Amino acid sequence: MTNKPELAPDTRAAIEQQIQSADVVLFMKGSPKMPQCGFSARTAGMLDTLLDGQYAAYNVLEDEALREGIKVFSDWPTIPQLYIKGEFVGGCDIVTEMYNAGELHEMLGLEVPDRTPPEITITPKAAEQIQAFLAQYPGQYLHFSVTSDWDARFEVGPRGGHEIASEVEGMTVLMDLATAQKAKGATIDWVETMQGAGLKLDLPGAPPAVASMTASELKDRLAKGEDLWVIDTRPEPDRVAKPVAFSEPLDADTMAKLKEANPDQAIVFMCHVGITSQKIAEHYRKQGLRKLFNLEGGVEALMQAM
Repeated sequence: MTNKPELAPDTRAAIEQQIQSADVVLFMKGSPKMPQCGFSARTAGMLDTLLDGQYAAYNVLEDEALREGIKVFSDWPTIPQLYIKGEFVGGCDIVTEMYNAGELHEMLGLEVPDRTPPEITITPKAAEQIQAFLAQYPGQYLHFSVTSDWDARFEVGPRGGHEIASEVEGMTVLMDLATAQKAKGATIDWVETMQGAGLKLDLPGAPPAVASMTASELKDRLAKGEDLWVIDTRPEPDRVAKPVAFSEPLDADTMAKLKEANPDQAIVFMCHVGITSQKIAEHYRKQGLRKLFNLEGGVEALMQAM
């Protein structure tokens, strides 16, 4: 028989204070805007859908005493952990079940969600491929999910009971509540490319794709006084060697401002030649920013245009 670990009094007091800091408190890995594990991302995404960020979140990765202490405090072995009005609710799986059943909404005093199955389209070619795959797994269903950062996933598994089901092309497509709300008007297609074949998803409600902007266009738009926020993602030595006066570096301060940025603020990301900045812009697109540009050719093209 093992003894339960003791929790240091100061750690216990700190945790109790955090739990009482708001009606809804989430202990997670990372932050709601930049989660550092899939379970934390999923839980924060559900809370963001319901509360629009109006809850307290504590990053256990920043404090080892908190990371281990919260497990002892709640007698729950994993992170994330959700508390509502001082009471422990559970981890990701429990919160997900409550969310899909509408129980989490009721606990938060919110209107029970609309569970009407969304209208989605599966092209004949995609339906043929999916049905052939499902035939290998009798009694299993296609599970379709869209994460909080708009990544789509398809899995095969049993029916859990709380999913929302859409009947399409003779198939039952199962979705959680958050996915059902994002999936309205979705089209699932089958495509074959040089990289291989697979399912392709079109989500009308997803944030717009990152657009390209040429160096000449950036120069002209700035000259006209357009409100463009230009962010330089290059390492500091490269910025010093080839400075761009009208940009600001992607440092901790800028990342903090990006978390609170107006979703419709026009932002141009740039790097040396436009490859790294494209990836960074795509990351922030998934965070909900809707007017993002990547500088085509990067600073090298900009220097030639200037």
